[in-house]
Amino acid sequence: MQYQNKILLLSFVASVILSLIIVPILRKLKVGQIERKEGPQSHLKKQGTPTMGGIIMILVIIALGIFMYYDYQKDQASTAIALLPLLGVTVGFGFIGFIDDFKKLVLKNTKGLSPKAKMIGLLIVSVAYSIILTKVLNIGTDTYIPFIKEYMKLPIWIYIPFAVFVMLATTNAINLTDGIDGLSTSVTTIILTCLTVISILLGIKEVTIFGSILIGACLGFLLFNLHPAKVMMGDTGSLMLGGAIASIALYMKMPLLLIILAIIPIIETLSVMLQVAYFKKTGNRIFKMAPIHHHFELSGWKENKIVSVFSIVTLIFCIIGLVSI
Repeated sequence: MQYQNKILLLSFVASVILSLIIVPILRKLKVGQIERKEGPQSHLKKQGTPTMGGIIMILVIIALGIFMYYDYQKDQASTAIALLPLLGVTVGFGFIGFIDDFKKLVLKNTKGLSPKAKMIGLLIVSVAYSIILTKVLNIGTDTYIPFIKEYMKLPIWIYIPFAVFVMLATTNAINLTDGIDGLSTSVTTIILTCLTVISILLGIKEVTIFGSILIGACLGFLLFNLHPAKVMMGDTGSLMLGGAIASIALYMKMPLLLIILAIIPIIETLSVMLQVAYFKKTGNRIFKMAPIHHHFELSGWKENKIVSVFSIVTLIFCIIGLVSI
């Protein structure tokens, strides 16, 4: 069994064990899901489902990330050091989501973090990571163009705003995808698996290690997040996963590949933008409800069917993405 499989299995087991411990604690503390009255009526029965479950994945990532850092520091110091920015930015985004969830669910402040405060937090983490990539790790500003199979070197003054945009857009898209049981977890696990496979093909060991930790953590969490969900990830999980995907893609110089791999989160985001723009202009709606997964739900699709179809679409586009490199 290769090292990445061992890491993935260890992460999966840790995620399952932590879920068995933390989910009952969240239930006891009544850290429950708050459903919007204007949302699908079928979701009202989910009111009170333990949420903020993203802390399960974050704890696994922190524990195994630190363990792998010290393990590889012995004879592969460069790999160990390269793990830290990936770990830091992922946990950083998750921490911002945690503050938002904590204010809403524990402190009972229904507004949570203000949009301005949340955006400032995400912006700080994104800018810091972009600077670390270019000024500390010195990976350069080369960006891979899928299918053309060539790298395009961007000026630093273009690259950093571009990298920040990728990170903010990805976290927002994954956050919007987190609307029904197991959807965001399933889709992001497939995307992370594809990125990890690419890292194996390219021999980027630090990404392979970190990706394996993430995949295992997601799969363990997914056992409790599939319909009917015993726990929701909350912004803690969705922002963390968005940050993880974006940080890995940027580290491998392949942010443009996300246009292919993250087709479902992109469609989810576009559906919201189109719905809002069209409604403001005409007073009518294009979809029954946005993001688009709610449209299919209100059209009679069961949650499991939506998750299955969206996951299959993601898998197909991930295969296309692999072909493009």
